[in-house]
Amino acid sequence: MSYFPAFLKLENKKILIVGGGVIAYQKLKHLLDFTSEISVIALEFSEDMQKAIDDNGLHFEKRGYSKGDIEGFAIVIVAIDDIPLQAEIFKDSREHGSLCNAVDSVEYCDFIFPSYLKNDDLTIAISTSGASPAVAKHLKRYLQEVIPSDISVFLQEMRELRETLPKGRERMNMLDKKAEEYIKRWRRR
Repeated sequence: MSYFPAFLKLENKKILIVGGGVIAYQKLKHLLDFTSEISVIALEFSEDMQKAIDDNGLHFEKRGYSKGDIEGFAIVIVAIDDIPLQAEIFKDSREHGSLCNAVDSVEYCDFIFPSYLKNDDLTIAISTSGASPAVAKHLKRYLQEVIPSDISVFLQEMRELRETLPKGRERMNMLDKKAEEYIKRWRRR
């Protein structure tokens, strides 16, 4: 079954990462593109993980997960190899109404991390629903090459226009035409 694509607003949403190794660090790097409301619990921290925690002033505890640690967190990322503990944390997330992602254990995931590219306001997410993360990775690289380098400037102009023009069909049509012209110019290049 495919995953429903959604962009979550992480403002005022606390995230817990359980794990301190290479995979936990990769998830942390992705999350830091969108929020710094992140806490980490792990028995051990890789050098990169500890540096990212320190550089971003994140809360961390050097210990194992205990039942109830998830309380107050909207999202939990489980980046540990201990499958029974993944299952326990997933069950705990059900009790606390938290979304859970257990790395490489889809049965313990409410969501997955897509491959994505981010350029200021533009975020493009790519998923193959787990069929081929390699395809998602290479498609991301391709898109990075073809997206116009001035997309951030154009999006800022569009944001300013949307904020200054009154809502309605006229605004919608004008913004649509402006976007269409931008894409046509970009495709001709």
